[in-house]
Amino acid sequence: MKVHPLHTAVLLTPAAVLLVTLLFVPVLMVALFSLTDWQFGAASLQWVGLANYAELGSDPVFRKSIANTLVYLVVVTTGSIAVGLGMALLIESDTALRGFYRTAFFMPVASTLIAMAVVWQFLLHPNIGLVNQALGLVGIAPQNWLHDRGLALYALAAIGIWQMSGLALVLFLAGLKSIPKDLLDAGALDGIEHPLDRFRQITWPLLGPTTLFVVTVCAIRALQVFDTVHVLTKGGPNKATEVLLHTIYAEGFSFFRMGYASAMTVVFIAGIFCLTQIQHSAMERKTHYA
Repeated sequence: MKVHPLHTAVLLTPAAVLLVTLLFVPVLMVALFSLTDWQFGAASLQWVGLANYAELGSDPVFRKSIANTLVYLVVVTTGSIAVGLGMALLIESDTALRGFYRTAFFMPVASTLIAMAVVWQFLLHPNIGLVNQALGLVGIAPQNWLHDRGLALYALAAIGIWQMSGLALVLFLAGLKSIPKDLLDAGALDGIEHPLDRFRQITWPLLGPTTLFVVTVCAIRALQVFDTVHVLTKGGPNKATEVLLHTIYAEGFSFFRMGYASAMTVVFIAGIFCLTQIQHSAMERKTHYA
């Protein structure tokens, strides 16, 4: 049955209106505000052109937040992929605890991160925290995880891995399910019987499309970290955990510099777009499709 183009346009109109209203219009407004000196709550504003962007280049807090965000991005993305893939392989193996693993590993994804951040605050407490108590059992001295400049960002990254590895798990499980069993059987006939060889020569190459998607999703979610930073450290100690979204929030809603915060937001959106394109073009050439 041939569908008339007018009918197609009518069906697409509600989605198109929502897309423009909820995505393109806000992005355009942020871009326009970034060219002004608007203070939150002020009745007037002035056009300042690229002055806000010029200020970003000399702002040490902005540079520090960019560096911290990139470190968090690399650690959390890498850790989430490694843990998620390992858990997916564990679940796919012949184990009687498959249902338990699925529930336990996916639970962090469904949890409210702000509420869980409070729980992590107690777990990482330097005196009564269970993490330090567990480390003490093996002779490791207690650490002030959230107030040590050298440890705080990595402690938050560990929480990020805990929270995002469940999502990577679900995606990798879907990828493993899509691998034809005939290929594994054919590999066994060709002498690829050891689990590590089977993973390296068959499973991992065929997980290329899934890995590409997992890397992109985890990286974007890592760039959006805000909740744990705001609840646990407020960007401290001494800006050691200051990340880009927290800096945008502070500039816009603590210092009321909405024009300057909008310029940061434009940089943030551009960074996500560029990162997605770079990852896609770099990994697509190495992706194998079943």
